Amino acid sequence: MAGRINDDDVKAVRDAVPIDAVVSEYLQLRNAGGGNLKGLCPFHDEKSPSFQVSPSKGLFHCFGCQEGGDTIAFVMKIDHLSFSETVERLAAKAGITLRYEEGGYNPGHQRGERIRLVEAHKAAAQFYIEQLDSPEAEIGRKFLAERGFDQAAAAHFGVGYSPAGWDHLTRYLRGKGFSDKELTLSGLSQEGRRGPIDRFRGRLMWPIKDVGGEIVGFGARKLRDDDNGPKYLNTPETPIYKKSQVLYGIDLAKKDIAKVSRAVVVEGYTDVMACHLAGVTTAIATCGTAFGGDHIKILRRLLMDNGSARVIFTFDGDAAGQKAALRAFEDDQKFAAETYIAIAPDGMDPCDLRLAKGDEAVADLVQPRTPLFEFALRQIVKRYDLETPAGRAAALDEAAPVVARIKNIGAQHEVAVQLAGMLGILDTQFVVKRVAQLARWARDRGGKGPAQQQTPQRGYDTAAPAAAVASGPALNLRSPAHRTERELLKLALQRPELVSPAFDAYGTDEFTAPPYAAVRQCVQDAGGATGAPSDYLDTVREAAPNDTVRALVTELAVETIFAKTVDEAYAGDQLVTVRLRAVDRRIRDVQGTLARLGAQGDPEQVAAVQNELWVLTQYGQSLRNNGAAAL
Repeated sequence: MAGRINDDDVKAVRDAVPIDAVVSEYLQLRNAGGGNLKGLCPFHDEKSPSFQVSPSKGLFHCFGCQEGGDTIAFVMKIDHLSFSETVERLAAKAGITLRYEEGGYNPGHQRGERIRLVEAHKAAAQFYIEQLDSPEAEIGRKFLAERGFDQAAAAHFGVGYSPAGWDHLTRYLRGKGFSDKELTLSGLSQEGRRGPIDRFRGRLMWPIKDVGGEIVGFGARKLRDDDNGPKYLNTPETPIYKKSQVLYGIDLAKKDIAKVSRAVVVEGYTDVMACHLAGVTTAIATCGTAFGGDHIKILRRLLMDNGSARVIFTFDGDAAGQKAALRAFEDDQKFAAETYIAIAPDGMDPCDLRLAKGDEAVADLVQPRTPLFEFALRQIVKRYDLETPAGRAAALDEAAPVVARIKNIGAQHEVAVQLAGMLGILDTQFVVKRVAQLARWARDRGGKGPAQQQTPQRGYDTAAPAAAVASGPALNLRSPAHRTERELLKLALQRPELVSPAFDAYGTDEFTAPPYAAVRQCVQDAGGATGAPSDYLDTVREAAPNDTVRALVTELAVETIFAKTVDEAYAGDQLVTVRLRAVDRRIRDVQGTLARLGAQGDPEQVAAVQNELWVLTQYGQSLRNNGAAAL
């Protein structure tokens, strides 16, 4: 049985490793006065730093989430380690040899799982580096040379080579004392017919490190035509490797990211190498997954979200690169930093650009060029015919909610003005007010759009939100509002080309009957009505949360549309009627709010409500006067 670490050794470790040095491996710290340091808490999301470190006391405390403790507690919490694993890791950093009581010290058994897996990766990385000099690895060295990377560059990034045989690494690590269970758990080996075999064979290897600098996985690049695997093969999800929570190059880039408050996000390992060698030492990349929320958390702690912080995304100029940029924009508002996109005019990635035009071209590429929001808006706008009123109205319908998501009111107003210019709408204030209206709706309804009035219907839980799962039989609702909503849904299912793209901008809460709101949600979950593919109805049905909703989708998909002539004019009438009723409901809500505030209300609040009422009234009047063109 494993022994307990000697108390005196624990104290020696705690005293030997400064808490500020350890915490600085994970986030940027700044002077907080009184000898303390502050930063953005790594244990919860926050906009201003409430996490403080006292180097003199060896303690940390977050005034936001109340997490606190010493160096050991911090590492245990942030890396999900046991007490003994944490002490062992810190002891290794400090060069302290630990003593174990109740049975002595057995390195093979005393160390925790995470430490064993990290040690296996460290040994594997060294093995791969040594193999890069072998005759077999000539193809790998040629690959690097053709991309402008010499031996020194390979050594700097720890690039190695995995032999093409079945179990070279597995046998090597067994000889180092690692068990078969540890090797498969680490993802370095996988089960073969006769036992564990190497996961990576005949490939160039990049070590992937966490923000603390420990190797937790590998990225492997295919080199030979007879390799039937993917171009890039990454370590699978393991106890120490979660691809959504690691950024390649973060160990090399983190100090400069914190220093200059700038991060450059590229797409691949060679792009990171090219950027760093060209002097762009803040470059990092995701590892086989899209840039997402967990990656943002890592960068925010380093950038500290100050006003001058910048994040620049470099994506290929092809359709996939543009799609990746738009996906990144979905999380844009999670940054306080300004976000930009940089795409080389000829569509080259940083690695190719460095080869073709040199280091200066790479450095110039990542100078902030196009704000990410502007790129996203232009991608939306260019899908519409802006020469027609209907095209401009449809583009505004899709783009305005994007601008409304910008949290900074001043920036939101400025971007709304830019949007009016992009669309060629001369009445700039109309666009500004439309965006402000959508932003207010989102704030008031938690991001869900206009307020909802639900009509109780037998068989449905009317206390649930509009998009909640419906239960009970599909209903043939009789009120005029419900009939129009039903017609619109039938059009969206049977003739999506007549109602898109406007329909895709409608919220579930614009459908007052919960079952219809549930069907609207299914269309949204299936990818929307715009550009509906041949299997569109099947996809919508598959998106249904249960058989009841699925049955209603089927019913609406086969029920006859009431109109004798089913055309754009009829579809536009249904779109306008549903939207107008939603606006009128919201007007009644706002009028009620204004009445409740009365003459004694806060003048600023009253003015804001009056402004919203004016915008809503103007929009409603525009819908009545201009019909579908006003959507």
